[in-house]
Amino acid sequence: IFLIVLLASAVLSAPQSYNRPAGNFEIIPIISDNRNGPLDGVYDFDFETGNGIRRNEQGRPSGPNGAVVSQGAWSFTFPDGTPAQFSFVADEGGYRVESPLLPTPPPLPPHAIEQIAKAERERAQGIIHDGQYNPSQHGGGSAPRRQYN
Repeated sequence: IFLIVLLASAVLSAPQSYNRPAGNFEIIPIISDNRNGPLDGVYDFDFETGNGIRRNEQGRPSGPNGAVVSQGAWSFTFPDGTPAQFSFVADEGGYRVESPLLPTPPPLPPHAIEQIAKAERERAQGIIHDGQYNPSQHGGGSAPRRQYN
């Protein structure tokens, strides 16, 4: 009896029909939807909607553990008409997205570029800096140490 009451209450509490929310909604059609796999970890898909949204992705196992490496892209148009395009790669190097819309850091100042070039020249000469100051290696005298009491 308990099971019958439980099932009856579940049926009675379920929505009787789907009512679209109030308001003016545009139904966006799916123009294309193609999918393959996954078969042995290999897959691909792409779709396009009637309002210009596009998405595609391909993936396959890679490496000794069979981790999936994937790449793909998506695009759409902002309400102001600005096109948006993104592409990505996900592999042993992580997840990397590229788009002209992503922020970029400001250019390095000239003195920083020169320091990087100097470090590259020294590295090519076999000079390695370990981050520790050593007067016998880097110049400088041996000043007497002060004693504080």
